[in-house]
Amino acid sequence: MRRPSCVTVAVVGAIWLSFGSMAHAQESTATPAPITVQKGNAMHASGTFEVKLIPQPPEDKADGSTLGRMSIDKQFHGDLEGASKGQMLSAMTDVKGSAGYVAIERVTGKLNGRSGSFVLQHSGSAIRGATQLSVTVVPDSGTGQLVGLAGTMTITIADGKHSYDLEYTLPAAP
Repeated sequence: MRRPSCVTVAVVGAIWLSFGSMAHAQESTATPAPITVQKGNAMHASGTFEVKLIPQPPEDKADGSTLGRMSIDKQFHGDLEGASKGQMLSAMTDVKGSAGYVAIERVTGKLNGRSGSFVLQHSGSAIRGATQLSVTVVPDSGTGQLVGLAGTMTITIADGKHSYDLEYTLPAAP
């Protein structure tokens, strides 16, 4: 079977961002308005983001899968105002619609007015087109006023626009 090119593998990263939207699809023509809602100890932050994925040279090709790499550069707006830089690794298989990706990105900025940084860990998979995506805050990765941050992020893509919803906990401000 013919192997995908490096360009094809690089495109997988862009496709993964849409997997988040397929797993959490919301049909809407309006851009979601940023909101902050406290539910018990859990808080919500939402808004939009732009992402730039830059293909990197592939590390390896093996029978049954093609590995790809991309750098991530994001700008967040809404309850989270800031930027992130990260790396994505992906694997495409010979089976149409089956693939996987992992990514790590460091976010720096303000979350509901609190400054600092934290790390997001992505894990996505597709089994013959059925997708799942998990994006979590790496434990103990918060710095500055975000020390102790924990949570999960949902990524949605609707009408070509990216949005996020971060459900999180954070110790009370001193």
